Amino acid sequence: MTTRNLPALGILLVAVVLTAGCGSDDDGSPNATPSVSSEAAPTGLPTPPPSLSPSVAAATPSPPAAAQGTTQRRPASPPPVVLPKRPAAAPGAKQIVEAFRAAGLKVPHPKDRAVDCGPDGLGLGCSELMATDAVTVYVFPDEISASDIAETWAGQSYQRGAVVLNYLEAKTPAADRARYEKVLNGLR
Repeated sequence: MTTRNLPALGILLVAVVLTAGCGSDDDGSPNATPSVSSEAAPTGLPTPPPSLSPSVAAATPSPPAAAQGTTQRRPASPPPVVLPKRPAAAPGAKQIVEAFRAAGLKVPHPKDRAVDCGPDGLGLGCSELMATDAVTVYVFPDEISASDIAETWAGQSYQRGAVVLNYLEAKTPAADRARYEKVLNGLR
């Protein structure tokens, strides 16, 4: 087959599909042959007449995968991330932010960012995370994890037990940092 014959073949294919999909010229008499209706073709796509050659029949579109029957449904959303539990002796991140507020320290725009602890976020393995414009509070499942992160952020963080205060994103003056750390040390 040459490329010159392709347009003619395409026109022929369209003509065959249109005549197969259109109704018959019956006048409503009982002897008329029935036409193909949407009830007979559940996919809504025309099927090639049996007189077509295999190459023309192969050129007709096949029904979509959903119409063929077996499709697998995916969950609507990914499964929730399960974060490790914080130690019972450690205060919660929200509790720490509230203690800062009660002590008169600035904690503007607090946001619960615990989702950043999991594999889809920063992947730090923390249990809780509260970010404010002044300080970010991380609570880890154990002191070793907290110590590792505090060492990574050396000079920009403070660790007490499983809790790490991070000043990297905040522009908290060094003099104010001591006040946040004092409030954290006073919590039980």
